[in-house]
Parts: sequence; C-alpha cells; structure tokens
Amino acid sequence: MTVERFALPRPDDWHLHVRDGAALAAVVPHTAAVFGRALIMPNLKPPVTTVAAALAYRERILSVVRALSGAAARFEPIMTLYLTETTTVTEIDRAAATQGRVRAVKLYPAGATTNAESGVRCIERVYPVLERMEARGIVLCVHGEVTDPEIDLFDREAVFIERVLDPIVRRFPGLKVVLEHITTADAVAFVEAAPENVAATITAHHLLYNRNAIFQGGIRPHYYCLPVLKREQHRQALVRAATSGNPKFFLGTDSAPHARSTKEAVCGCAGCYTAYAALPLYAQAFASVGALDRLPDFAARFGAAFYGFPQATEQVTLVRCPWTVPQTFPYLPDDPLVPLCAGEALEWQVEVSDGEESE
Repeated sequence: MTVERFALPRPDDWHLHVRDGAALAAVVPHTAAVFGRALIMPNLKPPVTTVAAALAYRERILSVVRALSGAAARFEPIMTLYLTETTTVTEIDRAAATQGRVRAVKLYPAGATTNAESGVRCIERVYPVLERMEARGIVLCVHGEVTDPEIDLFDREAVFIERVLDPIVRRFPGLKVVLEHITTADAVAFVEAAPENVAATITAHHLLYNRNAIFQGGIRPHYYCLPVLKREQHRQALVRAATSGNPKFFLGTDSAPHARSTKEAVCGCAGCYTAYAALPLYAQAFASVGALDRLPDFAARFGAAFYGFPQATEQVTLVRCPWTVPQTFPYLPDDPLVPLCAGEALEWQVEVSDGEESE
C-alpha cells in the first residue's frame, strides 16, 4: 500500500484533561508529543478556582514537560478557572493579568460531569462575573448540559442551549463563549447562527461514533462520555460542521483519562481517552468524507485565532501507515488506562520534527 503523507501546522487542543500527580505524568507526554498548546480543564479535586491554584497546576504540568525532548519540551499549557457561585470579579481581574496563562473560565452545571459537584446551580448568580469576563476579554467555556432529572439524557444539550446558553449570549454580547464538545445538530445550528464571539469545539470520538458504539457486543464503558454519544444524524451534523471551513468550529479533544477500575465499574466514570492518538483520530474522521485538506484550519488555526494566540510555526506530518492501538497505557500503580479503540487498527500516525521552532 502506498504511504500517504500530509503536513500541517502543529495543532492545539482547546479542551484537555490531564488530572494530577502520577496520572498527569502518565498522560501529558501523549499530548505534548504532537500538540503545541492545550487548554487545561480545572475539574480537579479540589477544583482549580483561583489564579494562584491555576498557576501552581500549570507549573506541575510544566515540570513534566521540561523532562521531555524535542518539540514536546515546548508544549504550552493554557489554564482555566472553575466557575463557582462564589467566584469573584477580582479573580477575573487576576486572570486577565496573567498574559494569557489563564485564558478562560469553565462553566460546569453542578453535577453535570466528572468532579462537577462544585459547579453552578443558578446561572444568574454568576452574571456579575460574566460581566467582568466580558469586559476583560476572558473566554467562557461551557459544558452544555442541564442536570434536571426530568430531562432525557439525550436532550440535555438542546435544553441547555435554550434555557441557559442563549440567554447568556444575549445578555453579554461581547463575551467570548465556547460551547465545548458539542454533540447535536441543535448545537451546530445554534453556533452557526450566533454572533462571531460564539464558537464550539468538537471531539474526535463524537465525529467518529454514534451511540451504538457504546452497546456493540455488550456495554463498552470506554465509549461512555458526557455529553453522551448521540444518534447518527447528529454525528453527521458534527462532521459537516467540522469539515465546513467555518472558523467557529475547532479542535478540542476532551480527552479524559480514568483508571480502568473506575471505568469498568458498577457506576463507571464518563470520559474517553484519546490524547494518545488524537490527531490520527481526527484525520480518520476528515478523510472519511474526503476533507483532509480542511483539517489544518480546524486543528491548528481557528482555535488559536478565537482564543487570541499566535499561529503555530512548527509542523507535524500525518503518515498513512496502519498500526494497532495498545490495550492499555501505564497510568496509576497497578491500575492502567484503557484508550479509546484499544486493540484496534488506526490508519494514521504522526511524525513530529524535533528541530527548533522555525522563524
């Protein structure tokens, strides 16, 4: 088989979980090997609610990065704050003074996903903070699901857009908002129709799989994430959006590592681990519809422009050369990490130049 090569600017991941401690040390190298920057999520225990905590977390990530070599050693973590009903406008001012090291604030509806217990229950209570974010240019990142138990799991994104997100966008017309890991045609339509300050990230797993993947041959917990995979019609809408060339849609993996024991459990954690091969997974999705030429903008340009960061000057190369995903990766002592697509074949690999940054 002829090997195909495809070069693109070194991409950015605008939605990434790296956990902390031993878990952090295990997963950061996977992202740093390929991506130039990543927006780090703040849902630790305890959550990262202050600039001081965010910068300390950043330093823990960088301590791992500094031990790497080549391009990986130049990886830049960009930090977020966890929004609570006690977040102050002063904390937003502190974030604005970090020169982009703390660039965004994450809205988790209370109880919506992993470690979201400290999230927001009444959105109106954080309106003063959103107003200050609008004034200071801090981005609002949103986990877009309601937690009302009367709302069907598969409808929670659409209801959130109607009840919470649309009022925010209307009330704060200058606030930059990213609706993260969108999963529905409803979300695509909302972002397309919204002003230029509203954008969305899309994960590789939501581009590649619909909800059938969770149940093929039995329950497959490593395909369970939140927001959950949706119907095929929604997956197709996401693929159309991602490959459309619309700068409102860009890469955010939502790669979310969990130890195998916490995924393969009576009440398993939500999250798919994709950082080990994020760009090959996206390449597979784009190539499936003949849109590989649209991947550089989606992966490396649109997100940087929206968040106000310079464009990448380094390059990576995708090589079409099938390989088999390992069954596990080291993670915690005696408790490995099972990646998405464990034991399966992927078509693409990444080559990264270890040279210095080009001028």
